Amino acid sequence: MKLITAAPVLALMAIATTAQAALPMMYEEAAAHQEEQLIITAPIAGIQNKQWFNYRINILEAQKELTNDLRHAHKIKDQRHAWDEYGHELSHERKVYIHHMAKRGYRASVVTVGK
Repeated sequence: MKLITAAPVLALMAIATTAQAALPMMYEEAAAHQEEQLIITAPIAGIQNKQWFNYRINILEAQKELTNDLRHAHKIKDQRHAWDEYGHELSHERKVYIHHMAKRGYRASVVTVGK
C-alpha cells in the first residue's frame, strides 16, 4: 500500500526537479558565478596577513548572506537582488584585497590563456 502512494509523490518530485532544471539562469546569477571563478584561493605573494584573513572572512560572510537571502526570497525580484548583491560583494572584496596588497608592494599575478 505504501509503495502505491509513494509512487505518485516521487513522480511529482521528479517533474518539479526537471522543471527547475529547465529554468534559464538569471543574468545576476550568471554574473555572480563569474565572480566566484575570480575568488582568490591563495594569498598574494604567499603572505598570510590581516588583509588575507579579512578577505577570506568577508567572502565566507557573503556566501552565508547569499544563502540566507535566497532562503527568504519569495519573489524573482528578491532572488535577483540577492545574486546581484553577492556578485558585487565578491568583486568589491577582491579589489579591496588587491589594492591593500599593492600598497604594500605586492602585486596580484594574472594569467590569461587563449586569445
